[in-house]
Amino acid sequence: MDIVSGARGAGARRWFARLAIFAGAAVVLVLLVFAGIRAFALVGLGLAGLVLGAACAWWALARRGLVRILAFAVAAAAPVAVLVLYALSGLLWVVIVSVGLWAVAVSAGWAALRDIEPTGAPEFLTPPPRRPFLIMNPRSGGGKVGTFGLKEKAEALGADVLLLDTGHPTDVAELARRAVADGADLLGVAGGDGTQALVAGVAAEHGIPFMVVPAGTRNHFALDLGLDRADPSTSLDALTDGVELHVDLGFIGEQAFVNNASFGTYAVVVQSPAYRDDKVGTILQMLPDLLTHRSGPRLAVFAAAAAIEEPQAVLVSNNPYRLGDLAGLGRRDRLDSGVLGVLGIKVDSAAQAVDMLRGEHARGLTVLTASEVVVDADEPEVQVGVDGEALTLPAPVRCVIRPRALRVRVPRSRPGVPRARPTVDWRRLRRLAFT
Repeated sequence: MDIVSGARGAGARRWFARLAIFAGAAVVLVLLVFAGIRAFALVGLGLAGLVLGAACAWWALARRGLVRILAFAVAAAAPVAVLVLYALSGLLWVVIVSVGLWAVAVSAGWAALRDIEPTGAPEFLTPPPRRPFLIMNPRSGGGKVGTFGLKEKAEALGADVLLLDTGHPTDVAELARRAVADGADLLGVAGGDGTQALVAGVAAEHGIPFMVVPAGTRNHFALDLGLDRADPSTSLDALTDGVELHVDLGFIGEQAFVNNASFGTYAVVVQSPAYRDDKVGTILQMLPDLLTHRSGPRLAVFAAAAAIEEPQAVLVSNNPYRLGDLAGLGRRDRLDSGVLGVLGIKVDSAAQAVDMLRGEHARGLTVLTASEVVVDADEPEVQVGVDGEALTLPAPVRCVIRPRALRVRVPRSRPGVPRARPTVDWRRLRRLAFT
């Protein structure tokens, strides 16, 4: 970045900071001028609606019968009632204008505080593979392999492609090992994250590059690699014009995972035989007993010299997920930090459910990073969801991370990972705006 462009960038950030300050002040001014003392009632009424909605949501999930029905009804009616009361008081327009101004203030604050320097794993220039081997699932993602002509395009670029027979169970890890034994110098997968993880483990084991073609439904790993999920065929450019990223790989026991391993309520529910045919009904039927510890294992999590006792849900991720950025939830800023992310949720009452409105500061939410995590239970086996695949493992379960164990080959030209929105620090904004 040269001096002129740097100065222009600093000037733009200063004006964004000023806009954030003025818009924030306008919120207070509008409330005081047009609502007066009733401004406090407006804010209090909105908070009361949030509290009531959170409490009723807990009762709706943790109870059955009439209590559940009433709780669902109140949770749905609470925000509507708040808006009606605003309208009856003649101050609905004040609320709408105030919310709009606050949105402008926060957006301008993000723009002013956004870091200039790009983040992400360093790229390594390496020669193209000579004998790439790709495994493709023709049914994954609703048939993206066929829709985008992935097999034909990969073969035209010199890859050996194997289409999975989805009518019969297939050990994709064994297929990958055989390919390496036959001379493959790159392994790739066009499919879901679960298949990606199995083959990635083999690639890491043999020290050869791995390639991701986002042909699954969600493609979370591809998202955090900065790949184009809208057109998976663009990932095939890595075969001829690619670079390598050296990223971490998580392991649960001996099995690799590229995204996360989940324990607790979700992992137990998805293993129910009824879940596949009736997801919502199964969740509503099983959640009350799971949330109140009347069924399911009682977990204990040990990580980074800390312990989480009896959480209802635990997520162990290959690198930490973003928190505090609603637009970036489910994303990781880096895949090479060398630590696992740990999220533990423990909510035993409606009051604790209300406290979850505080976000990452809630007492029922534990956020940790660690190189090793042990999940124990009061039962001999633990249900686990590993990159979307349901498993049952003997307790205790040990999760570790192997830093930069996976060489991922990606296209030189790709969308990249969207940057996280910074926390709006008003003191920093004030200094930036007027200094």
